[in-house]
Amino acid sequence: MQDTHAHHHGHAGHSHGGGEPAELPPASLNRLAFSATVHCLTGCAIGEVLGMVIGTALGWGNGETIALAVLLAFLFGYGLTMFPLLRAGLEFATVLKLALASDTASIAIMEVVDNTVMLAIPGAMDAGLGSALFWISLTVSLLVAGAAAFPVNRWLIGGAMGHAVIHAHHRH
Repeated sequence: MQDTHAHHHGHAGHSHGGGEPAELPPASLNRLAFSATVHCLTGCAIGEVLGMVIGTALGWGNGETIALAVLLAFLFGYGLTMFPLLRAGLEFATVLKLALASDTASIAIMEVVDNTVMLAIPGAMDAGLGSALFWISLTVSLLVAGAAAFPVNRWLIGGAMGHAVIHAHHRH
């Protein structure tokens, strides 16, 4: 039975088991890395947007707002990986290890880049939620963060690490 994670990524049937490097042609490796990057970026974006909205709405400073956004980005990023695996019947401890192994590097890169870009755009962190500057800056920062994480995800998957670890469990 294929889990929804495999179907969601369009990799149903791919198996990279045994910890060996994935034997994928470059185009397939690029597609898989792009899909993994979009997957991580989705979780990061949900957490970042929610954290920025909450911090900005509460009038928090940059430090507190960024800390909340980063925390939520990791939680949502890991959650998007974990829920399909839990639904597929894997035990929580196994799923947690898989999520940590597959997503930590990608989320960390995205968070560093995203928050650096937000801080670098003059006025972006101080702009209100009704400001186009805030939303455009956040969108740009997330796109730049995804672009920064893609080559790392590609390298990890090519070496049977990162999201390749998750795909090795699709047959469960």
